Amino acid sequence: MLLWFGIFLLAAGLASFAVDRRAAHFFHDRIHARLHRRIAKTTDWAKGAYWLALSVTVLAVSQVGISLWGETPLLRQWADTSLAYLASLAIGSAILHSIKTLLGRRRPKDELELKLFGFRPFHFDLQYDSFPSGHALTIFCVAMIASAVMPMLAPLWFAIAAYLALTRAFLNAHFLSDVFIGSAVGLLTARETVLYLFPSLFQPWF
Repeated sequence: MLLWFGIFLLAAGLASFAVDRRAAHFFHDRIHARLHRRIAKTTDWAKGAYWLALSVTVLAVSQVGISLWGETPLLRQWADTSLAYLASLAIGSAILHSIKTLLGRRRPKDELELKLFGFRPFHFDLQYDSFPSGHALTIFCVAMIASAVMPMLAPLWFAIAAYLALTRAFLNAHFLSDVFIGSAVGLLTARETVLYLFPSLFQPWF
């Protein structure tokens, strides 16, 4: 199921290229200052640094627990979950930043303020790093790993991930296609990482 969801996100991202500029202007014109501030307060919940710190902490606690009391199913799950997320984030980030660097897409603010839009492939300019969204990748990795541990809450995890990813477009930090493609890379990378490296976490419906 999640494989098809990831493919759907990729398709949605490709289709969004046709409406990216109009969507950026729509969000800029329709989201008033108060709502903008409210969205801005939540968007960084998808920031990679926070989840990286949490995963490293959980991994360290689980390893200390194993060394002190021996391996238990819970401590093993904590360790595997943390490692699965860290591996997913590392692989996904390598893919994402390679794309960012190679394609060099302008941010929506360039369209809104300067009427400049598009890609600058092979310029290797870190200023042009809109495509894909790192926040979207991060939070869909989190949703995928959380669904492996608590599968009954999977709809909630992915609903939260979808909202947080879309805040990047609402705030004009990214175009819609950046968000959808970043989400797809995060989801598919995490799914394949769990499938091949952490099969004990893999659910049949993934």
